[in-house]
Amino acid sequence: MSGLTREVTMSIAAPPEKVWDLVSDVTRIGEFSPETFEAQWTHGATGPAVGARFKGHVKRNGVGPTYWSPCTVTKCVEPGSDGSGVFEFAVGLDGSAWTNWGYQLTPEGEGTRVTEYFRLEPKWFLRGYWMVLGTLRGRTNERGMRTTLTRMKEVLEG
Repeated sequence: MSGLTREVTMSIAAPPEKVWDLVSDVTRIGEFSPETFEAQWTHGATGPAVGARFKGHVKRNGVGPTYWSPCTVTKCVEPGSDGSGVFEFAVGLDGSAWTNWGYQLTPEGEGTRVTEYFRLEPKWFLRGYWMVLGTLRGRTNERGMRTTLTRMKEVLEG
């Protein structure tokens, strides 16, 4: 894990296809994320595909400020015969993404090992931000990812 990246991994007792259906449905993120309380497909998109766009309604750190973030799907690989898959999206306007968020799915027995991750783009001003606030923001993001995955696990295993 590089300095500009954090990840959290959790085992979920559900097949990769069911996990995929949940992590790639951005309209359900409000059920799980402590910061992004809603999302909707935009620009004619109706579901996950590379290049599909959506916007997430974020309440930073769960307390504010509140704003909409434009997002574009950058990786969209449904679980295939080997059961692995990935759903990733860039946050920011076209060509100027600041962060990337994603879910890596790996089959694990009868269930799925899910890794949620985020990666800051290696832009000079983001490197400066990370040098000053990276430890704090990294811990916040790790807590948020753990919360998101725990809530998804409860739905998928319930």
